[in-house]
Amino acid sequence: MIDKNTQIGALLRENPQIAPILMSAGMHCLGCPAAQAESLAEAAMVHGIDVDALVEQINRFLEATK
Repeated sequence: MIDKNTQIGALLRENPQIAPILMSAGMHCLGCPAAQAESLAEAAMVHGIDVDALVEQINRFLEATK
């Protein structure tokens, strides 16, 4: 399970299959060095995304792929 403080870089290293979820939410700069150190909350704020909904979607995906 992840939370809104999870760093994007750590999340993608742990499970690269999450990239399409982030990209479909509007986070297209996943390869940017700055994005790697951002938390989901920070990135969501910059992109105008509901972080709680994004975290819920990612956690559902992670649970389904266990």
